[in-house]
Amino acid sequence: MDTPFLTPIEKPKGFLAKFLYFYSKKKIGKVMTPLKVMVNRLPFSFAVFAGKISQLDKKLQLPAETVMLVRQKVAEINVCLFCIDIGRAKTIESSMDQAKFDALSAYETSSLFTKKEKVLLDFVTRLARDRKMEKDLFDELARYYDERSICEIIWITATEFYYNITNIGLNVHSDMLCDIAKMRKRQKAL
Repeated sequence: MDTPFLTPIEKPKGFLAKFLYFYSKKKIGKVMTPLKVMVNRLPFSFAVFAGKISQLDKKLQLPAETVMLVRQKVAEINVCLFCIDIGRAKTIESSMDQAKFDALSAYETSSLFTKKEKVLLDFVTRLARDRKMEKDLFDELARYYDERSICEIIWITATEFYYNITNIGLNVHSDMLCDIAKMRKRQKAL
């Protein structure tokens, strides 16, 4: 069953909710299902909290592709179809290497990933899938990343988990945002 467990609210009440719908439609091409299913049912401060994650992500020093590799891997592990979709849409909009993201599920054997990226993804996989960490794997990650970067990797993993669990719990699936991103990219190229 691909429909959310709660009926999406198509016509929000209140100025702030209407603004969020407008902003979502303008920014990504449609009103995101999580806005219609969850955000509109909670006090506005909950939306502010979720938005704060995006604001804090702008302070990350890791390269954008690294951030998206981590987010996509966590979303893949948690099977959050909405998060996979919105993440891929962001990679398309940012002109990131789509072949690399296509190969993410087989990163261990793919020649598209560097040793550094494979260690990163091993770490993220262990943390997200098993919610455990061994000192050896942590030490291997520390050979490639400084302390701030390691903390950023953990932040990205944790906040992606938050997004994933929210959407999974409400049965929110893909909004076909990749298709919208591809269409917008083609239109800009014309």
